[in-house]
Amino acid sequence: ACAFAGLWNCVTVNPLNIAAGVWMMLNAFILFLCEAPFCCQFIEFANAVAARADGLRAWQKAAFYCGMAVFPVFLSLTLTTLFGNAIAFATGVLYGLSALGKKGDAISYARIHQQQKQMDEEKLTGTLEGQA
Repeated sequence: ACAFAGLWNCVTVNPLNIAAGVWMMLNAFILFLCEAPFCCQFIEFANAVAARADGLRAWQKAAFYCGMAVFPVFLSLTLTTLFGNAIAFATGVLYGLSALGKKGDAISYARIHQQQKQMDEEKLTGTLEGQA
């Protein structure tokens, strides 16, 4: 979607639209290299780039993909750039959510809260008995 929107964005006379379109096509190529290196088997360095991208932490990928997707929107704010970069930005958001970690369940939080409350009550009764 990013590559097709970038190509469509280049069919204009406005130089900022052309720059945004070229950046979008570059984004699509980088996403293919990092996320789907089997699509780029004809490129010799594709596996090396994919291995390096796999070595990055999730928050680093999130910042890279979101930043990469926001730049063309700043160059040329059109519907084509918004919709074309939505998938790349969504990929960054998903990596960001995975960096936050797994959501805990309510039962374990309730147990922790109950234990904390019980410890606080024991401390309170211990200090009251010490004063008497």
